[in-house]
Amino acid sequence: MPKMKTKSSAKKRFKLTGTGKIKRKHAFKSHILTKKSKKRKLKLTHSTLVHDADEANIRQQLRLK
Repeated sequence: MPKMKTKSSAKKRFKLTGTGKIKRKHAFKSHILTKKSKKRKLKLTHSTLVHDADEANIRQQLRLK
């Protein structure tokens, strides 16, 4: 049986932390930034962790155990 490939889209969007959690970036920071407040844009800059409900699905896409 051949090796299972990881989803390229997931590979580009998510990273693993040292403790095994999955890190992601915020959406809505690429364009139409003039109407968004400075505070909102600053909060969107920082990365965050994936929610527990979505973690199993992303682990499957990344082919992690």
